[in-house]
Amino acid sequence: MNNPLRIVVIITIIGLGGILINAAQQENYSPNDQGHEPSVVTDSNYQISAVKIPDDLNLAGEKVPLEKSYIREQIDRELLVNTYWQSNALLWLKRINKYFPIIEPILKENGVPDDFKYLAVIESNLMNVTSPAGAKGFWQIMPAAGREFGLEINSNVDERYHLEKATKAACDYLKAAKEKFGSWTLAAAAYHAGISGIASKLAEQKVDNYYDLLSGENTERYVPRILAAKEILSNPEKYGFHFEEDDLYTLEKTKLIKVDTAISNIAEFALSQGTYYRELKNLNPWLRQNKLNNKSRKVYYIKIPI
Repeated sequence: MNNPLRIVVIITIIGLGGILINAAQQENYSPNDQGHEPSVVTDSNYQISAVKIPDDLNLAGEKVPLEKSYIREQIDRELLVNTYWQSNALLWLKRINKYFPIIEPILKENGVPDDFKYLAVIESNLMNVTSPAGAKGFWQIMPAAGREFGLEINSNVDERYHLEKATKAACDYLKAAKEKFGSWTLAAAAYHAGISGIASKLAEQKVDNYYDLLSGENTERYVPRILAAKEILSNPEKYGFHFEEDDLYTLEKTKLIKVDTAISNIAEFALSQGTYYRELKNLNPWLRQNKLNNKSRKVYYIKIPI
């Protein structure tokens, strides 16, 4: 017998022997036998419970029609998914302590309901992320929409990453959608699917509200996700989340440096301001390169840690 074939035969015999031994052990196993505990032991105190849906759910004062079974099931789904995705919800709780103090006054100043801060939560998890479609930042703004609402977007500066300016642009979009549809719930849907997209579906289906609209799975899950984030983050202990104040993320103190010229090397600029490149870029993610071109002598304000 040649060597490769001999190896195959030996492995096969060993494997069959292992199977027979394992079968014999299982045949003789008793849960009361000493030394034969199950391989996985479940804590008897650990429970996975259904989530009770509050009766007074609303988005910006617009009541959720929970009497519709399909709406109730959608809300239930999002509450369950986000309650039991514990690590993600805890990160939400940590981040909102840091970023909601920036977002909330901008919403208020621009006449957008406070509930829309939860839209940013479900869009990006309050992170400067990029979607496969090219939406960027906390508010996941597409390039065309960003430019339409006054953001500078190019390879050198991308203000979709500027939280204050991006929040203002999101407010402008939401107010335009609210003016079009007369409903904050439809405005939220339009933020996801586009104003023209929602308008055409409403006309086609001859309905006038979000909850009666068949708009595709992602858009149909969109408002329930916002509502789930609102409910969980407004009542964390109710959903089993416990934390100390010092567990939460906080904003560091900064000062603003006015700049109306080009910066040839931002790393050197950071050192001249008593900080370093990584820290400056963390505070100013809208600066996309290690330079600021600024041929137009535009005024920028750069955050520097105190």
